Amino acid sequence: MKPLNARQLSAVRYLDGPLLVLAGAGSGKTSVITRKIAYLIGECGYQPQHIAALTFTNKAAREMRERVSQLLQGQSAKGLVISTFHHLGLQIIRRECGHLGLKSSFSIFDDTDCLSLLKELLLKDLASAEDQLQRLAALISTFKNQFLTPAQAQAAASTPDEMLAARVYEDYQRSLRAFNAVDFDDLIMLPTQLFEQNPAVLDKWRRQIRYLLVDEYQDTNNMQYHFVKLLIGGRGCLTVVGDDDQSIYSWRGAKPENMALLQQDYPNLQVIKLEQNYRSTNTILTAANALIANNPHVFEKSLWSEYGQGDPIRVLATANDEAEVERIASEILLMAAHANLRFRDFAVLYRGNHQARLLEIQLQAHQVPYVLTGGTSFFSRVEIKDLMAYLKLLINPDDDNAFLRCVNTPRRKIGPSLLEALGRYANTAGVSLLAACTHLGLAGQLADNQRDKLQEFGGWMNQKRELMERGDGLTVVRELLDDIHYDDWLRQQASTPAAAERAQGNVQTLLDSLQRSIEKARGNDEDDSLEAAINKLILRDLLEQQEQEEETNRVQLMTLHAAKGLEFPVVFIMGMEEELLPHRNSMDGGSVEEERRLAYVGITRAQRSLTFTLARQRKQYGEWLETTASRFLDELPQELLAWEGRGGDRSPEQVKARGKQALARMKSLFD
Repeated sequence: MKPLNARQLSAVRYLDGPLLVLAGAGSGKTSVITRKIAYLIGECGYQPQHIAALTFTNKAAREMRERVSQLLQGQSAKGLVISTFHHLGLQIIRRECGHLGLKSSFSIFDDTDCLSLLKELLLKDLASAEDQLQRLAALISTFKNQFLTPAQAQAAASTPDEMLAARVYEDYQRSLRAFNAVDFDDLIMLPTQLFEQNPAVLDKWRRQIRYLLVDEYQDTNNMQYHFVKLLIGGRGCLTVVGDDDQSIYSWRGAKPENMALLQQDYPNLQVIKLEQNYRSTNTILTAANALIANNPHVFEKSLWSEYGQGDPIRVLATANDEAEVERIASEILLMAAHANLRFRDFAVLYRGNHQARLLEIQLQAHQVPYVLTGGTSFFSRVEIKDLMAYLKLLINPDDDNAFLRCVNTPRRKIGPSLLEALGRYANTAGVSLLAACTHLGLAGQLADNQRDKLQEFGGWMNQKRELMERGDGLTVVRELLDDIHYDDWLRQQASTPAAAERAQGNVQTLLDSLQRSIEKARGNDEDDSLEAAINKLILRDLLEQQEQEEETNRVQLMTLHAAKGLEFPVVFIMGMEEELLPHRNSMDGGSVEEERRLAYVGITRAQRSLTFTLARQRKQYGEWLETTASRFLDELPQELLAWEGRGGDRSPEQVKARGKQALARMKSLFD
């Protein structure tokens, strides 16, 4: 407890009822959660298996587990749950699948699977309208996160897209059950529905989870709020940590008002504010406080730190967007040279990914190394999707989406017309596509050579599944890949030998990951089946989409949304203009408050130096358009800002002196 300040210590020790820790940016909220877990186990007599801590990313969960392990200093933490909402939901579904009408071998559909299912349900109506399919998938996800049934969604629908999505929603859910599958949103929706409808199951889980901690509570949606409320009931064994000023995910269904609802649902709620910041100078914090004060608040707070006043915040107004990115690149070089900074100490944040295009060109021209967040997911690579389809079909023979990918990978001369005939038969017989391959009734529907191809594939897959259930699952998977000569297939499909080697390496990486997962589960006395390891892999990808964990000496380029939870010594926020930040859509839709929270998040990422940039002109569709400085700059204390390029703010002599100074600095880089 020694590193904690007085308010953090109060939050750790408070156990007299439900607690809301209002944790400002950089105020040490993770320390509060991890030390409270250690306090519950070490001093309050709680058994680890009766404590659960929930967050939103696998990375955050891993960091918490590591910290708690260090704090417990050798004490057992066996059974302690520190996970994402979705991972806990998956565990509940696995243990209660009988109550949910699912077989234990259920599949988890990813985004691609869900879009394929929607396309099938809509037949040829939207066969080529991929963007509309995406919108419908997003709307169905929104219905689920709002905890709406198909009937309630139909009653609430008002636009044509909403009406169509609400109609498809019921068929979509029915099809998922027919495939013995769930989607990502079901991982929380199904346990929540089960808790509502089965008091005995709810009581069992309340006895299991006797103290619950929730991180980033401002990011919970309606369904997650309801899940927590059911699990806690009338007990006071709840600590939630959050900051309504950092709620920037409304497009995911996040409801910052859930923090205010806590006071209604728990009248004895205790609120402890963490306002001391351990990250930034007071100039940066004063600017952040002033900006966010323009939003309405249920809970007021004001950040401060012991790091002194710090440097003024710079605002660089440039002639156009090309000059803006050139200035950012040159400033990074100058600051790195004169302040003894590494490139990884710099971050450039922006509202939309498109803003990075010109910046990348300039950084390359200046030979500044950088990393752009949001790369291709490991699990989105063709070879990994192929292997995952086989794995899904091995553990769930009812997964028709997986079947359709496997049946012609590599090619087996089973064409679309044959698959269409197989689908008609499977629908009539009420069985999966894989099961239909070996049905006797198929004989009268297809020519002998067609039936033989399907029976050969179906019999082979059934044999592999039986071997997997009887023995070493990973050995069976390797034999499966040998049977289909998958290495040869990758070489045939690859553009170069090097690309084939990379693809083969990716397959081996996936197999090694499964092996490690099985061995770890075995060591922890958990389910060490191949099925459990595969489901963990699927869930991990859905949650993190291949998080970049490596630390390299490169400038970090990312959106303001992606920067949440991170911190950097030097931060540039580019594009401080109306219609960029705040974004045009928010201005039209009346959601400028969330844009202000987004700017607040960006400001509070900076530790020592913060610079805003803007362009007086931007090129759009080949034309130069005049811009207007962001209203958020006007809302900052002007005495904290050092403007450059605003016009009239420097004399010609000052401009000339500034130019000479810049040339001298550039020259010193070569000394």
